[in-house]
Amino acid sequence: MSKAKSAFARLVMDWYDRHKRDLPWRHTRDPYKIWLSEIILQQTRVAQGLPYYQAFAERYSTVKKLANASQDEVLRLWQGLGYYSRARNLHACAKKVVSEYHEKFPDSYNELLKLPGVGSYTAAAIASFAFNEPVAVVDGNVFRVLARVFGIEHDIASLAGKKYFFEKANELISKDKPGVFNQAVMEFGALQCTPKNPACTSCPLARMCVANTQNLQTQLPVKLTRTKVKTRHLYYFVIKKGTQLYLRKRPSGDIWNGLYDFLVLEEKKSISTQQLFKRHNINVRAERVSKAYKHILSHQKLVVRFIEVALQATLQKHIKAGELKAYSKKQIEQLPKPVLISRYLQDVAYLQ
Repeated sequence: MSKAKSAFARLVMDWYDRHKRDLPWRHTRDPYKIWLSEIILQQTRVAQGLPYYQAFAERYSTVKKLANASQDEVLRLWQGLGYYSRARNLHACAKKVVSEYHEKFPDSYNELLKLPGVGSYTAAAIASFAFNEPVAVVDGNVFRVLARVFGIEHDIASLAGKKYFFEKANELISKDKPGVFNQAVMEFGALQCTPKNPACTSCPLARMCVANTQNLQTQLPVKLTRTKVKTRHLYYFVIKKGTQLYLRKRPSGDIWNGLYDFLVLEEKKSISTQQLFKRHNINVRAERVSKAYKHILSHQKLVVRFIEVALQATLQKHIKAGELKAYSKKQIEQLPKPVLISRYLQDVAYLQ
């Protein structure tokens, strides 16, 4: 290994020893707890993910307990964290570990990749943190640190770019302490080499950092791919039956798979309630129409209105078809729901 590469590993791990945050999953070699933390922290800040990790670790102290839970229970505990496919994969993975691996996580990177929802990042984290296998973890923080320090201009959103960074990280990794190295680089990116306003003046890598010496902090890392954000206009029918409300379980193939919401119609643009009813031949009276709720997902912007109506004949077909079911207030509280639905129910004082 060249002097620059060995210096990088040494300096980053020294920095980590002094500055690392005290987080619960850093006090264990249990692959279950490490896996749980990694899935929860994907696309999630530590401050937001920590309470969820603690809740899951407390309720499901073993992988078998998680596997035996119902999907509704898992989704309800996950509620508010977003990217619900992670929760479904979490549950599926637990079931596979129990049924095919006798409740023990595989102890190698290649075998871990066979588990649902476990990609190269998560597999490397478990393999290095729990089993000391020298395989590099590459996430957004690692992309940023390596791109800036070594002046790498490969597009981090491209397959070729991801492959290059993975190979680079594996050249740099400490063979003696791969878990510490991986944690160190990620923590360094999270706290020191931040996306905006990195702390270059106090950085132990400042002298060897290409971005610092050439003033390229805002140009690196390079990410050329930009996903277009799609706007969707949703109109929810809040159908009442006394104090009960009619909800449905969302099907697969769209957002919020497996969560519960109301009967919905979608339009390409914003229209009035009268236009909506006429277009879909709905003969009901709107008792109340909510304000427009705006909700941002990763690649979608939702503009949503809730239309409160009493149960009438034109809506009965959805109930007869089994699409909708009446739930009490207590039942709705326990159902896994999109945050948007919870916001509305709280705004109208239906739920606390």
